[in-house]
Amino acid sequence: MPSPINISIHADFDRATRGLSDLARKQVPFATALALTSLAKIVRDDEVDNIARTFASPTPFTLNSVGVTAARKTRPQATVFVKDIAAAYLEPYEFGGLHHLNGRALLNPKGTPLNKYGNLPRNALAKLKSEPDVFVGSVTFKKSGETVSGVWRRPPAGPQVVTGRRGSRGKTNNVVGGARTGLKLLIRFGDALPVREHLDYRERARRIIEQNFNREFSLALNKALATARK
Repeated sequence: MPSPINISIHADFDRATRGLSDLARKQVPFATALALTSLAKIVRDDEVDNIARTFASPTPFTLNSVGVTAARKTRPQATVFVKDIAAAYLEPYEFGGLHHLNGRALLNPKGTPLNKYGNLPRNALAKLKSEPDVFVGSVTFKKSGETVSGVWRRPPAGPQVVTGRRGSRGKTNNVVGGARTGLKLLIRFGDALPVREHLDYRERARRIIEQNFNREFSLALNKALATARK
């Protein structure tokens, strides 16, 4: 999605401008810019709706990331674009592939409340890391050989009596990596997974332009002619 969509509509303009008066032909560049910008805005609005329907709870940042660069008489080209940050993580939903991970992925949160978009609240990770019994890192479990990376909470310092067992040991009521451990996994860092949803942005844009071109150019030309007669 970072790259703009390229659709040629020269043939459509050639057909639409046949038989026009001299006055109308003079206004074609202005009408062209109006029509292209209007079409781009329709594509943008459809893409925002498409994102809202495709994802369960898209953030306002994602929904507001789709923008339009207007066409001009001297530059008959309108562009629908996605801002860089959002484009990076939305790209797999257009072309396929793995989820985009910005650094370490925060997956499978445990013991930490999420916001209404299913994400960690802002500064939640920094707040956890500031707690003295919390650390970020990887732990390898000898029994299973599995290495688990994430945010961990250490058991309380000093001996802890474990119910049903003799002696004094650290608590072992958490199971991580196939082994019982006194550590509590708060947030697990995981690998990127293949995306399942697809936006089909380019194909949708082509259909919208084909369906709306004649109407938008006609409206733009009428507006351009009305402006010229004043």
